[in-house]
Amino acid sequence: MVVVAQHICGGGHKMEGDSCRCKFRLFSSAEDAFSHCTSDHGFNVGMLVRKHGLDFYSYIKLINFIRVEKPTAEILNSLTSPLPWVEEKYLKPALEDDLLLQFDIEDQLDSVPNGLTETSSLLERLQHAEHRAELAEAALARAQDDLQKMRQFAHDFVMNTEVRRVSSANTIADLEEDEENVYFSSYGHYGIHEEMIKDKVRTESYRDFIYQNPHIFRDKIVLDVGCGTGILSMFAAKAGAKKVIGVDQSEIIYQAMDIIRLNRLEDTVSLIKGRIEDVDLAVEKVDVIISEWMGYFLLFESMLDSVIFARDKYLVKGGSVYPDICTISLVAIGDLKKHADRFAFWDNVYGFSMSCMKKAVIPEAVVDVFDSSTLISEACVIKRIDCHVVSVPELQCSSDFTLKVMKTSVCTAIAGYFDIYFEKNCNKQVMFSTSPCCAKTHWKQTTFFLENPIVVEEGEELKGKIKIHKNRKDPRSLIITLTVKNVTQTYTLQ
Repeated sequence: MVVVAQHICGGGHKMEGDSCRCKFRLFSSAEDAFSHCTSDHGFNVGMLVRKHGLDFYSYIKLINFIRVEKPTAEILNSLTSPLPWVEEKYLKPALEDDLLLQFDIEDQLDSVPNGLTETSSLLERLQHAEHRAELAEAALARAQDDLQKMRQFAHDFVMNTEVRRVSSANTIADLEEDEENVYFSSYGHYGIHEEMIKDKVRTESYRDFIYQNPHIFRDKIVLDVGCGTGILSMFAAKAGAKKVIGVDQSEIIYQAMDIIRLNRLEDTVSLIKGRIEDVDLAVEKVDVIISEWMGYFLLFESMLDSVIFARDKYLVKGGSVYPDICTISLVAIGDLKKHADRFAFWDNVYGFSMSCMKKAVIPEAVVDVFDSSTLISEACVIKRIDCHVVSVPELQCSSDFTLKVMKTSVCTAIAGYFDIYFEKNCNKQVMFSTSPCCAKTHWKQTTFFLENPIVVEEGEELKGKIKIHKNRKDPRSLIITLTVKNVTQTYTLQ
């Protein structure tokens, strides 16, 4: 791979194509450039990396420090701790598309002269030893956690006679009921509903779909699954629905009842507290089902399961469910700063190493907004859902994907987002997206950070596989298994 190589040398530097100018000489590869630095200027990049034990991020800071500050070889060779390039500002590339920053450090150092290759075996053994130590530390932590759980169980068994009389089946049922109660009680907090209603992309898309397609609702019976404050029910009533039934399990339903009365819509809109799976509706069938059921990464919370239940039980033949089409897409992200903030941060926490935390942090999917400028690939749709025909088992899926890289960079994460469509029987179709290239929504994007960033080149096809399934311990959360370039990592979204 031809690499542009710039280094410290007396005088200025000038880039020409894929070469490096040092004084009056040009180099077409990093190996030649590093050899020249060693032989003519007494500065060995590899020795400096070895001397200070620089990792991936420290190496990036070193290169940027040299480019920005232009120190002499004598200064670099004499440096001791604290190193002058530890500041976070040196994570920002000094040159745009600096290919030196995209080296695999170990591959780079294998080609550096003056005996560095003699230490590669020792370094590899040291890295393996450190990895085994981290695994042992993690295993010890799990064992201690299991021991504490066993102690607590033994204590409960001895002190609580009721525990001894309850069957294991009932215990599991109670735990599941508790999880359901926690989930629905969270939607009793007004702040959640305020955030959702203030999400203009979300709320105005539903409003526009309903108001711009009144023929779908006029004189129809409408079911609003998970109605919350009743905003969608009121939209449907204003569009001419004959009857609207809103169902919600959370305590917000009582506020929704006041809202309906305040707007004098009680003759059209009726609300029921309870799970759609448990309540009895006053009608046998409905013509339209509307619901804002989407969670992070679309499927988090598993509320689509309830919409499917309502569809199969209550929707008249030929009736409609809205939104009707949903897609999940993946894109590649290149953001070294965010990656360092999440992982390299643990290397030095107020002077203490907490690097063992990395193994615990990596499996956590991150819900956040990422800058569209860090997007380095085209999007790939991995799942398409038609709410009129999809079944609950089909929501757990596995899909191959190919991300076409748009620019040479370092892939630090794979991110997911979803698009929502209102299409069936619509005179005016409406859609909205949670893509980073569109207006921000409260769903943001779901990011899966890679433990080891991957160097990618423009035009490259980054292939992988993703598997999405429910967490057995908490069916409303998700487990996502992601394979990229034959490296597999499992993430939780909860």
